[in-house]
Amino acid sequence: MKLITILMTTLGLLLPGGATNAQEAQPEVRPVTLAGLLAEAERVHPAIKAEAQMVESKKARISQVKSLPDLTVGVGWMGNITPFSVQHLDPSSYRGISAMQEIPYPGKLGLRGQIAQKDVEAEKWNLEAARRQVRAEVKSAYYELWSVDQAIAITQKNKDLLEKLARIAEEKYKVGKGLQQDVLRAQLEVSRILQTLTILNQRQGSMLARLNTLLLRAPETPIGTLTAVEKSPLNYSLDELTEQGVENSPDIRRQEQLIEQSQYAVNLASKEYYPDFRVGYDYWQRPDLADMHGFNFTVNVPIFYKKKQREGLNEANFAHESAKQSREAIHTELLFQVKDQFLRAKASDELLTLYTRALVPQSSLALESSLAAYQTGTLDFESLISNFTSVLEYETNYYEELANYQKALVALEQITSVELAK
Repeated sequence: MKLITILMTTLGLLLPGGATNAQEAQPEVRPVTLAGLLAEAERVHPAIKAEAQMVESKKARISQVKSLPDLTVGVGWMGNITPFSVQHLDPSSYRGISAMQEIPYPGKLGLRGQIAQKDVEAEKWNLEAARRQVRAEVKSAYYELWSVDQAIAITQKNKDLLEKLARIAEEKYKVGKGLQQDVLRAQLEVSRILQTLTILNQRQGSMLARLNTLLLRAPETPIGTLTAVEKSPLNYSLDELTEQGVENSPDIRRQEQLIEQSQYAVNLASKEYYPDFRVGYDYWQRPDLADMHGFNFTVNVPIFYKKKQREGLNEANFAHESAKQSREAIHTELLFQVKDQFLRAKASDELLTLYTRALVPQSSLALESSLAAYQTGTLDFESLISNFTSVLEYETNYYEELANYQKALVALEQITSVELAK
């Protein structure tokens, strides 16, 4: 903040040898962008890769379930115990081969393929959900890490300012114009600031590790200077976001695919009342007699349909109804999530306006005024410290609230697929 710089300069001039030294020029460091981190996370994150592989895995199943059962081939002989040997002059002795092909009732294979295809479509929405989840986590970690960085910078500046205030109080006490309790109170506030910095540094390390984990890096890997976060506008109404959420929610889209899949399962269960077919061919070679060829055609008869096929159809119908009810549960929860995050964003937006237009500037002016009054002896040190802590609190709260606002937009973005947090 500019005010803190002015106050630090002013206080520095009031202290013995207080002229501030010019900071050495630092080499320009290219800031890290959120877009770059998102692209890297989508490229390397194992959760996204795992879902992509699962999609391919389920695609490979489609052709399997649509194919006919394997052809059954058999060989055999009758006569001697020696394999494939026959007994001459015995018409019952033979050796031969047989083949059997099972053919499901028409429509069953097609339905099994459609069920497998819907499984693929549902898994694609799992992939989309994983991608959105990773992006949301990266964005949230980025915003929180940036807000902690700002809080550390502000707190460090205020620590330097408070140390100067402590020195002024000490100088006044030495010449008999101040109180010892002012010196002790200043030292206490410095200790409190050091405590705050310790907590902030711990949060910074945790968020850095979290961001590195999402990027598949070692937790302690340096990331660099983050690009400044600007407040993103929320240009959508609650109704618009709700509509987009219902239309684009991966959970709802996935559940709709499962509903269609369960309907195909009902259709397949209905066809289980109809028999499958088996077509066979036999070839017999007999000694001293002509070779024989045979064909056979068999069907299974569902005579236990009350305990098997009927219950299978009941099972499929119950599963279909369950899938539809699950969609309604997801839809209801989605409406709550959209409204909840929308209200969070609106509340944070109002607080940010309050901080920027009232609390921060007013508290800063109060601190500047109390500093001048303290120098002339018309204000006690306790009031000066109170104004100082108010400025520190409001400035750090502003950046924390900005992160909360952006994270609320991220949550809405994850549900609706509308890019809100930039």
